Amino acid sequence: MPAIAIIGAQWGDEGKGKATDLLGSRVDYVVKFNGGNNAGHTVVIDRGDKQEKYALHLLPSGILTPGCTPVIGNGVVVDLAVLFEELEGLDARGVDTSRLRVSANAHVIADYNRTLDKVTERFLGSRRIGTTGRGIGPTYADKMNRVGIRIQDIFDEKILRQKVEGVLDLKGQILTKVYNRRPATVDETVEELLAYAERLAPMVSDTGLLLNQALDRGETVLLEAGQATLLDVDHGTYPFVTSSSATSGGACTGSGIPPTRLEQVIGIVKAYTTRVGEGPFPTELHDDAGEHLRKVGAEFGTTTGRPRRCGWYDAVIARYAARVNGVTDFVLTKLDVLTGLERVPVCVAYDVDGTRHDEMPVNQTDFHHAVPIYEYLDGWWEDISGARTFADLPANARRYVEAVEEMSGARISAVGVGPSRAATVVRHELI
Repeated sequence: MPAIAIIGAQWGDEGKGKATDLLGSRVDYVVKFNGGNNAGHTVVIDRGDKQEKYALHLLPSGILTPGCTPVIGNGVVVDLAVLFEELEGLDARGVDTSRLRVSANAHVIADYNRTLDKVTERFLGSRRIGTTGRGIGPTYADKMNRVGIRIQDIFDEKILRQKVEGVLDLKGQILTKVYNRRPATVDETVEELLAYAERLAPMVSDTGLLLNQALDRGETVLLEAGQATLLDVDHGTYPFVTSSSATSGGACTGSGIPPTRLEQVIGIVKAYTTRVGEGPFPTELHDDAGEHLRKVGAEFGTTTGRPRRCGWYDAVIARYAARVNGVTDFVLTKLDVLTGLERVPVCVAYDVDGTRHDEMPVNQTDFHHAVPIYEYLDGWWEDISGARTFADLPANARRYVEAVEEMSGARISAVGVGPSRAATVVRHELI
């Protein structure tokens, strides 16, 4: 079987966790291949007559599916305290977490990186990026500067100490002399990381080998992105991006699976658009309509609780995401949030200083000045949360899906009509 990637096609928070969970019973492995605990997935599962809500920050969504092996790939940066806090929380709720596997090559977030992240953002002031302050960016910077600490280093105290000493020689000076902050000592940092070694050891493996062997056996591997295309460090709205590769290309480098084995790319888009943090956002709403989307859509960050910026659907960025990732199928989520609107605007192009752009402007300055050009589609008033087939949707809701599909560069294979796993209309089978 080929590998399948699920990626966000906007600025994140599109509902990737729900889509992954929807497919979970039909896949054998679910791999988180980038990011850290700076973004979360919310998954709602129907259990008899009640719904259970799970907020995952670092763990792959597949950990909620019995029989599925969840994997934290080499492209992830891991806060070990968060990892074990999440595992303990799921264990307490009766979720079997024993199948989790963690790449020996994944990098570890150390205390000095969390400190640097927070003080740097404060120092930048109005030029801040809008990070979560969890040390993600500084840890990726250490990785690229070849001074990072990897999971495997925790099992060799001598190597671990050498690496911590080396990196604190520089970072300690920066924290003390630039930011007037006392860094943790070498002993404190080493002791903190070594404390996790015994519990971590049974989970650690060569996950690239594990996944390729699974594909050789004919098993299905699902690669789950953190963040999204417009936050990708190369292809996003730089510099207001994350520090990792959140696209389908990143799925390969972050998991150890070669591109030749990736045959399906599922892009997740909301029926409107949101983003968290700083940066350009052409369809952003600063009025009652934006507040309505935020309230009805419960648009607050899973990890941070921050209110999300809200705007109308942007077909330009959807087309861009389809092109960059090679999207084969879109999953359109939260269509139910648009219920009750008389007309629903959709951004089909941008006006930049009098020039129409049907595709993403080539430079960031133009994108900052982009004014959305809207087409207006008729809304609907009927409750669609119970729809399970496309024919169950009211005519105007169907027209909205069809219009957005035509504008976005790939077919819409599934439509989310509510928060639970079951509240999904499947137009084309995804696997």
